[in-house]
Amino acid sequence: MTDLIIIGKGPAGISAALYALRANMKVTVVGKDIGSLAQAHAIENYYGLSTPLSGTELAQIGVNQAKALGAEFLEEEVLDLDFNGQFVLKTKTATLSSKALIMATGSARKKGNIPGMVDYETKGISYCAVCDGFFYRGKDVAVLGSGEYALHEAKELLAITEHVTILTNGEPLKVEVPSEIKVIETPVKKLFGEFHLEGLEFKDDSQLNVSGLFVALGSASAADFARKIGAAVDGSKINVDANMQTSVPGLFAAGDCTGGTLQVAVAVGEGAIAGLSAVKHIREQKK
Repeated sequence: MTDLIIIGKGPAGISAALYALRANMKVTVVGKDIGSLAQAHAIENYYGLSTPLSGTELAQIGVNQAKALGAEFLEEEVLDLDFNGQFVLKTKTATLSSKALIMATGSARKKGNIPGMVDYETKGISYCAVCDGFFYRGKDVAVLGSGEYALHEAKELLAITEHVTILTNGEPLKVEVPSEIKVIETPVKKLFGEFHLEGLEFKDDSQLNVSGLFVALGSASAADFARKIGAAVDGSKINVDANMQTSVPGLFAAGDCTGGTLQVAVAVGEGAIAGLSAVKHIREQKK
């Protein structure tokens, strides 16, 4: 068990880690990449830079700082998060638990460029199997995606629904899927249904009748996990107070996933507040 888990190794996550580490906390940072920061070719509007740095270079400096102070890094995709008095995070190879957790990932969620997606949101399209699977018990459903996250969502639905189909929408399947889950790799042409989602039509004109479509493209967003464990969210934005704490005690959020001004300077500042707030919470829990 670690004191603090931080999801995300961008500016917000690493800033939070630095403050927690200097407070003598055991910190584990989980994240595969640095998100949208990797697309920044030259950052010039950040305090203290004498010459421009790429987003990747700036992020690596932060990671090196955290490692020098003793942070542990797990470079894997987060597949599941639970809260039972403590936070339990799962990746493909590990299960971690902690007294506090900081969400510090980007807010973008891939929705899929398929005609009809917007029309059927709240009418058959979902972004969380654990949250909404109950409403589709005994029905046929599909999961849109091709990676570990899609497989995880499909497995969650197996115990609730009648049949589960993974739709890769033309993408190659990146994981090994158990035989009880059907896989269709044909690109999706459109969704259909009169008042509620009733099925999908593929580019080869074949159809699949389903009552629900669970979108699991790429990785789950911070808001997806926050919503699952009961934290208040507003769309893809996680609601926080002045201390960067969510409505769940011990769960904090910082950076792009909280909305607002999406800048490195803001993310670093929010990360610092979240780190200090998490330290205070952990110390109170240890008393």
